Amino acid sequence: MANHDTPLNPSLMDDDEPTRRDVILIAAGSFAAIGAGAALWPLLDQMNPDQSTLSMSTTEVDISHVETGQAITVMWRGKPIFIRHRTDQEIAKAKDFAVDDLPDPLARNANLPEDALASDDNRAATDREPWLVMIGICTHLGCIPKGQAVGDYRGEFGGWFCPCHGSQYDTAGRVRIGPAPQNLAIPPYVFTADTKLKIG
Repeated sequence: MANHDTPLNPSLMDDDEPTRRDVILIAAGSFAAIGAGAALWPLLDQMNPDQSTLSMSTTEVDISHVETGQAITVMWRGKPIFIRHRTDQEIAKAKDFAVDDLPDPLARNANLPEDALASDDNRAATDREPWLVMIGICTHLGCIPKGQAVGDYRGEFGGWFCPCHGSQYDTAGRVRIGPAPQNLAIPPYVFTADTKLKIG
């Protein structure tokens, strides 16, 4: 008679057959992995840019309706962008001033090297001198300067006037007087056609 207390020889067991314990362990591990992934997904997904941010990363503007002497404001990445179609007088006024006499001698133009000087040529659109494209935020405390709408007071220099502390910018967007430490910044932009502008 065989002894039932004798352990079975492991070498005689069939290793290809999964036991109930193996199935339970695999199922439990799979559920744990899926649960961990489901818990981590919102944390990882929140690091992606919001759809509204992605849609605003570039802005295309049709400027065919902007007459000489007019200005429009568009939004780009939540910031107002001033686009002005300058008159010959405004261009002449901007050119008739020495860069050395400016409070901020740098162009602040994202399309040029950082050390580019704030001449009118370095502030205006390349090969399209009448067009001026700038971020419409005062460099002092982040206010929005007046000067875009018809009838706005544009200050002594005919450009933009920030009413909160009196900073004044000329027709090239350069600070001339007031507490603002820098010229109005120029965003990255290109003309995709004669009357089409892509910002960003």
